[in-house]
Amino acid sequence: MKVHGVETRTIGVADDGFTVEVIDQTRLPFEFTTVALKTVDDAARAIREMQVRGAPLIGVTAAYGLCLQARLDPSDAGLDAAYADLIATRPTAVNLRWALDRMLLKLRPVPISERVDAAYAAAAELAEEDVATCRAIGDHGLPLIAAAESFARDRGRDVIGLLTHCNAGWLATVDWGTALAPVYRAQDEGLPIHVWVDETRPRNQGASLTAWELAQHGVPHTVIADNTGGHLMQKGLVDLCITGSDRTAANGDVCNKIGTYLKALAAYDNGIPFYVALPCSTIDWEIADGCAEIPIEERDGQEMSRVAGMDESGKVTRVQVVASESAVANYAFDVTPARLVTSLITECGVFSTSVSGMRELYAARTREE
Repeated sequence: MKVHGVETRTIGVADDGFTVEVIDQTRLPFEFTTVALKTVDDAARAIREMQVRGAPLIGVTAAYGLCLQARLDPSDAGLDAAYADLIATRPTAVNLRWALDRMLLKLRPVPISERVDAAYAAAAELAEEDVATCRAIGDHGLPLIAAAESFARDRGRDVIGLLTHCNAGWLATVDWGTALAPVYRAQDEGLPIHVWVDETRPRNQGASLTAWELAQHGVPHTVIADNTGGHLMQKGLVDLCITGSDRTAANGDVCNKIGTYLKALAAYDNGIPFYVALPCSTIDWEIADGCAEIPIEERDGQEMSRVAGMDESGKVTRVQVVASESAVANYAFDVTPARLVTSLITECGVFSTSVSGMRELYAARTREE
């Protein structure tokens, strides 16, 4: 994708051949800047503090974290220690574990003296695969947006209204994104689209990240308060919903940013398709019941009690919006039951969340491997 017209990815290796550079997403939308990761501790901190976020990007960042550890200590013990530190940073996103497991599987058989080069090659391969995967998700999701054009016309509109939640764009991946990949394909194909962007409290990833990257790509959009989606659906202004996923269970239950479940309920009540776009690596086939088994991350309450913004002088600051005497509960994710999800959009195609649909998806994913 592009930033101010320049082709840009969220992560890459610097000119020195080892430092990992990532976009500092905590500074957006007010400042576009990158951060240099030189140690595995830097990588872990970037994931934990959400300088990088989004299930696919977390996985790739963790993979490069193992590269940085390999430069310091490429032994099995050194890699195992780094694995433990990285896996503990974000408990919900399954791509983190998937990427780290894949890295270790590739590095174990390699002689210690060759592990640094092997690690960087393996991480780069993961990054390129993520780009290809997200591009394929965009290709498979494009017809679903195109099909919604007739739905919009039946409602007296000539613009397709699409609602998304949180940020599942290219900032959540290496490039293209998951939920927004079909949107960018639709924009490039000239389809008349308008994206309703949930602000996504408490961290405002929709308002600060999704809106920013949509603007960079020239996609018409409007930021709305999190509780506005149901109203827009009732008024016939939303023709389909597409969100991402941090972990999807084998039964089709989808874990995503807190508030996704409520959007799915509203979409179901109004007869609006609710799609979830994700790479197959985000599916945890070991979890049979997502509502019962997916761990839900609880984050620091200050993410809710304090908000960041730019004041009239142009200074970015944080202010408190909750009384000091009040307790705060900050659940980062919720789980949307499979019955509320119309289909999963993956790099392998579009699949229903029915028992047969999940079986077909598993078979398709196995063939790809």
